[in-house]
Amino acid sequence: MPEGQRVLIAAPFGRDAQSVAQLLEHAGHETMICADLRELGARIDVQTGAVLLTQEALVGNMAALNEALEQQPPWSDVPFVLLIAASAGRSGWAEAARLQFLELATNCVILERPIGKGSLTSAVASALRLRRKQFEMRDRLVELRESDRRFKAITNSVDQMIWTTLPDGLHDYFNDRWYEFTGMAPGTTDGDGWSAVFHPDDRERAWQRWRASLATGQPYEIEYRLRHHSGTYRWVLGRAQAQRDEEGHIVRWFGTCTEIQDLVEAREVLSRSREELEQLVAARTAALEAEMASRSEVEAALRQSQKMEAVGQLTGGIAHDFNNMLAGVIAGLDLIKLRIDSGRFDDVERFMEASIASAQRAASLTARLLAFSRKQSLDARPLDINALVVSLEDLFRRTLTESIRLRVVPGKNLSLVVADSNQLESALLNLAINARDAMPQGGELTVETSMVELDQAHVAAEPDMQAGRYVAIAVSDTGVGISEDMLEKVFEPFYTTKPIGQGTGLGLSMIYGFARQSGGRVRIHSQPGQGTTVSLHLPANDAASLEQTPSAVGWVREGKGQSVLLIEDDPSVRMMVRELLNELQYEVHEAPNADAALPILTSNRTIDLMLSDVGLPGMNGRQLAEIARRHRPALPILFLTGYAESAAHRPDFLGNGMAMMTKPFSLETLAGKIDEMIASATSEHSAPAI
Repeated sequence: MPEGQRVLIAAPFGRDAQSVAQLLEHAGHETMICADLRELGARIDVQTGAVLLTQEALVGNMAALNEALEQQPPWSDVPFVLLIAASAGRSGWAEAARLQFLELATNCVILERPIGKGSLTSAVASALRLRRKQFEMRDRLVELRESDRRFKAITNSVDQMIWTTLPDGLHDYFNDRWYEFTGMAPGTTDGDGWSAVFHPDDRERAWQRWRASLATGQPYEIEYRLRHHSGTYRWVLGRAQAQRDEEGHIVRWFGTCTEIQDLVEAREVLSRSREELEQLVAARTAALEAEMASRSEVEAALRQSQKMEAVGQLTGGIAHDFNNMLAGVIAGLDLIKLRIDSGRFDDVERFMEASIASAQRAASLTARLLAFSRKQSLDARPLDINALVVSLEDLFRRTLTESIRLRVVPGKNLSLVVADSNQLESALLNLAINARDAMPQGGELTVETSMVELDQAHVAAEPDMQAGRYVAIAVSDTGVGISEDMLEKVFEPFYTTKPIGQGTGLGLSMIYGFARQSGGRVRIHSQPGQGTTVSLHLPANDAASLEQTPSAVGWVREGKGQSVLLIEDDPSVRMMVRELLNELQYEVHEAPNADAALPILTSNRTIDLMLSDVGLPGMNGRQLAEIARRHRPALPILFLTGYAESAAHRPDFLGNGMAMMTKPFSLETLAGKIDEMIASATSEHSAPAI
């Protein structure tokens, strides 16, 4: 029979016992009738689920029943159902027996007769359910004891000292290894008593680390010294991990202490022998270094040779082109000087135009070199690529021959990009010219825009690029194409596949530098006889918005005696700009560097505009501008730069009321910019120094 299922019945009056047994058996319960309390005490065992007895059964000696109940295990409390007579029918002896019984049976339900069958069976069923819960509790206790036994067996079978704490960090368990190591009596290190075995120099540090872990829930790990049972202190590694419930709350900490005295001593030995070990390593690697020395020398010589070849090609190309351009400038100026010295002024204008044209070619060459090096100053603004490409269609047609058909294919739903429109137009025009030269017999040129998504694999070879959305501009031709060995060199400066005199070799290198400086890239695909496609990818910028283009203005107005502070370290440039400003009726204060300009800026002189080179000796122009703005907050500032890496992206370099022009520049452009900035300045621009 399963445990806790039998109902013992003690009802000696008439046929009460048989009637009750029949009723309970009909309800599905197993029953056993006992003649008296002695037999009842003898029958109580693990099969007993409940005891039903009548008031008449209490007559007699209760010693046997008392003994049976006292022998029950702590978890067991047999439920009793006692049927008593109505109050009017109770005698004195019956009350005394009932009270004596209730001192023995603490788990008792008293029912008064007469009682209905349903109430009786319900009371018995309730008692049986209560008994089953007792057996379930017993099983849980057994499981817990077994689990605790296994836990202790496991923790005592390892070499580490194992401990646990409550969520507040107070220790409530240490395994045998802890007590064996420390020599402390069991229980003496519970709570926070464990700190007594710490080395005094490590105690505060360990407490701080432990409090930090309790506050954050982060794992605990620290090396410290514990007092060994021998009285010496030995190094251990302490670790602890929090156990959390389903809601993430810490319910317990489990920790270990691992003795690492040998490891610490070994580290100290290694530390003391470090120099000896390094000498040993050096001696062991000497042979390998000797073996690799000759190979390294050969590789270094090869790299140097390749570097010098590239530098030689670059410097040779620059020298060749600059010599041609400087020859035009110098010859034109010499002829002008001769004509002026002899009092003849005919053709002077023609010579001047020729010199200016050569100088502008030199400026263009410099701009391309800066673009290739990605150190040019870019005026990056939000651009609509489709609008820009469509606006260049007429220029493309004028560039191409009649035998070349032009197709412009704008993409749909293009995002804006942030780039320098002038540099982008120049790049596209260069690609169109290259395509034209590749189709001497005619063909088709296609300029197509689209949106592309570049993942990490596509940009892995470009360290400055990020995966994401890009606007692509593809320029394709049906020309002669480029061989595979030449494709590797097309972006090198002064390398060209065109005949001598038909190209500088800087077009694609300029496009390459511009694309990289703008956060994008350029790709070229070509096969001999099948044409070439050059694709320019620029980062999409959905957050950008188009700016209004200012309307063109005519020749600038002359000044009205406004004061301009000119800071320029090059004497020739300073002289030319000063003369221009004087011609335009501006009052000029000049300084060769920032140190000379500071006294003027901090004085009470009226200054309407500061015109400064960026690359000044010592303090640069941008640093000088910061100091100037402290004394004159509304002072407009115009920067001049020939090369300023820090000014590569103007929005990050310029502040409010600041602008920048790139050298070389035309005097007309400079005069127009000065007039524009002074005209837009408020009355605060001319306020004296504070």
